Amino acid sequence: MRDDVSALEKARLGYEPRTPDILRAPAPALRIEESDPPAVAGDADTVRRDFPRTFGQPMLAFTDGAGGRPGRPHRVGVVLSGGQAPGGHNVILGLHEGLVDAHADSRLFGFRNGPRGILKGDATELTREGLAPYRNTGGFDLIGSGRDKIESAAQIEAAAAACASLRLDGLVVIGGDDSNTNAAVLAEAFAARGLSTAVAGVPKTIDGDLKNEHVEASFGFDTATKVYAEMIGNICRDALSARKYWHFVKLMGRSASHVTLECALATRPNVALIGEEVRATGATLESVVESVADVVRRRSEAGKDFGVCLVPEGLVEFVPEMRRLIDELNGRLARSAGRLAAAGGFEAQQAIVADGLSTEGRRVFETLPAGIRNQLLLDRDSHGNVQVSKIETEKLVIEQVRARLERLAGADRYAGKFSPQGHFLGYEGRCAAPSNFDADYTYALGRTAALLVHFGRSGYLCCIRGLAGDVLGWRPTAVPIASLLHLEERKGKPTPVIAKALVDLEGAPFRTFAAARARWALEDGYRYPGAIQYFGPSDVRDRPTETLRLERGG
Repeated sequence: MRDDVSALEKARLGYEPRTPDILRAPAPALRIEESDPPAVAGDADTVRRDFPRTFGQPMLAFTDGAGGRPGRPHRVGVVLSGGQAPGGHNVILGLHEGLVDAHADSRLFGFRNGPRGILKGDATELTREGLAPYRNTGGFDLIGSGRDKIESAAQIEAAAAACASLRLDGLVVIGGDDSNTNAAVLAEAFAARGLSTAVAGVPKTIDGDLKNEHVEASFGFDTATKVYAEMIGNICRDALSARKYWHFVKLMGRSASHVTLECALATRPNVALIGEEVRATGATLESVVESVADVVRRRSEAGKDFGVCLVPEGLVEFVPEMRRLIDELNGRLARSAGRLAAAGGFEAQQAIVADGLSTEGRRVFETLPAGIRNQLLLDRDSHGNVQVSKIETEKLVIEQVRARLERLAGADRYAGKFSPQGHFLGYEGRCAAPSNFDADYTYALGRTAALLVHFGRSGYLCCIRGLAGDVLGWRPTAVPIASLLHLEERKGKPTPVIAKALVDLEGAPFRTFAAARARWALEDGYRYPGAIQYFGPSDVRDRPTETLRLERGG
């Protein structure tokens, strides 16, 4: 054993992921049950046109009883795509063991550094011995990851050539909504070329926005939110101990607020902003700030100049006026790139941009703190658009709340002391050692992917049903990826992609939060989840997220 392995890592290497009863049998001992094709998320005619060979496939489930294919050796490729999420290594482990259990001569190849590894044909064989040190570990460092897209004709041809060169029976894509859209594209393209490589997807994202009626949760969400909740609980305890700081904590989730909602349910902060609610109510930035400042004021009147506020990373994109401003800025920045580059300093650049904005856009822009305006102008992606993910949302809220409290103080409506502290919890959760839930879940997803390859089913996303219940009763299924596609505007044209799942304002998790938040605002009823537990009583070590328990009745 290497001397740089911690005591916990050593212990976790010995943990055997709990496996659903149905997945303990090798693939040749199982059979597939088909059911009606699911409803299509988007426009069925468009999806049928763009994915004629993989459209309309049935739902799949796996049951006992030989009747499928006899075992034969398979050659399979696997790729980690997109941002890291706890449990990725266990997907690969489950995939390898599922393949080898079906036939000892099966071989697994990992494409290095994400989709670009496919395009370059850069693969390495993954063996039982090589995988052993990665059992139940966090990170994607086994083969690396990347965010490259596979969408152009040349890229698809390169991917097909790589799979043909390795004589792959299957390609497993472990990723989020965009990565699994890639999987759908490849499955369709391979079918059109008569390539026998079956493409399967595995749902991954700590943001929790890859879920639907078939996918109960994306892997990594459980572990990441537990990591964040531990730190938020510690911050809550510190706030209650020092009694002089307001902590504003920005959390991952540009497109959806699932992480913020889960952490709020787990820790009970005084304020948690949910982007989807902001959008649904049409709230302005000013009204959002007023709601936070009002809690600060009322707590101060009760002698509590301290508290905790959770802020989703993508809050500004949920505020309608901010979304319109960002859209305006994207156009203005593109048209004025030359003038902005030649302008001397931030103030000159600001004047150039402000002159081209609408009256409303200029009003909103000029009310923002100088640092945020600077980020909006300078932090742009390769297409010249504002990089919203780099906006320090927690600092924006802090500065706007401070300004609001100063106005209240000037009107003799606030006499407290506001001492804010900003935090961003993001990368800390992406590569954590997976919780027991994620270790078990990802291993089961890997074995499910092995089943799809064994049965030659292409264009499917692996699913496990019953996640809120006991692991032994979890049920492996698969949904055709084409049925999850809808049209979004990408690079100026409508493009089929998997829809991101937003927080359901009528769902049990949000309703539970909404019913309690008024009490949490004024009371100090913080909850302290503590560190992830890998040992001890089952209700401590195996407890799923509050979101899953409330949604699925666990």
